[in-house]
Amino acid sequence: MLKEGRSQLGPDSSQEPQTISQVGEFNLIDRVTAGRHQSPGTLLGPGDDAAVLAAPDGRVVASTDVLVEQVHFRFDWSTPHQVGRKAVAVNLSDINAMGAVPTGLLVGLGCPPDTPATVVDELADGMWEEAQQAGIGIVGGDMVSSPSLTISITALGDLQGREPVTRSGARPGDVVAVAGRLGWSAAGLAVLGRGFRSPVAVVGAHRVPEPPYGAGPQAAVAGATSMVDTSDGLLADLGHIAAASKVAIDLRLEQVEIPQRLTEVASALGADARHWVLTGGEDQALIATFPANRPLPPDFREIGVVAEGSGVTIDGKDYEGPTGWEHWR
Repeated sequence: MLKEGRSQLGPDSSQEPQTISQVGEFNLIDRVTAGRHQSPGTLLGPGDDAAVLAAPDGRVVASTDVLVEQVHFRFDWSTPHQVGRKAVAVNLSDINAMGAVPTGLLVGLGCPPDTPATVVDELADGMWEEAQQAGIGIVGGDMVSSPSLTISITALGDLQGREPVTRSGARPGDVVAVAGRLGWSAAGLAVLGRGFRSPVAVVGAHRVPEPPYGAGPQAAVAGATSMVDTSDGLLADLGHIAAASKVAIDLRLEQVEIPQRLTEVASALGADARHWVLTGGEDQALIATFPANRPLPPDFREIGVVAEGSGVTIDGKDYEGPTGWEHWR
């Protein structure tokens, strides 16, 4: 089936340019934007000097992430379509973590001139697919030549009249809760690093995270005092809340689910599933704190408490070893 906005020539046709330098910048932009659906809040989409989006709240939530080939993704481990989905998901997760709803995406793409045009097509398809899951579109961006394939995405969001849920609002006595999966991406990375491609569900969790879209605004409505997504790992991101809020957080290990599937994979690899759950990043789950004795939103489960002091502990004890991902380390 032909994709909208593409040449009528099939991908295997000798008449179709094979690299982006042969396609050209403006033809490439048209290939990845023409015929795509935009949300009603997009007043002016791709094709002009800038996009125009409605901002009913009067404030705009904005977040940017950069993904670099061989650092954040590998095409021998993931397809371009999966990379495109992941690039969008990690950005929308940040909007989710502020308690906002997404409104649009801006995409910057840098790649070598000999990059096959079909790679960009598939990247774009993945980006658009993930954006559509959140009910938004790609409203603009830029394409440039680069020594390595680099993706930069800016996600925009709307607070719908609420205050943003930041990392700095946790208070002693609050409960800590999480929505989404933990440890699955780290397990998938471990499997891929050993040269395997299965179990599919575990490997797939690393290739394409599944943020709990909508759980952020639900948490905000329910009175969340602080929130963050697990891009760096559960313990590391709890540490971000503890530091910003100037509190201590104690994780109750018996309340932290260790999925049976991860236990099985860890046993086969000689690894520790608990370590994946506690320190593995890129699952894009949400961690939030809530006032005690208040019902949690449906997608959240309690895993700990907030107290006076500083730092993060597990059942009152420090965790020995790295607590999560950190660049340049």
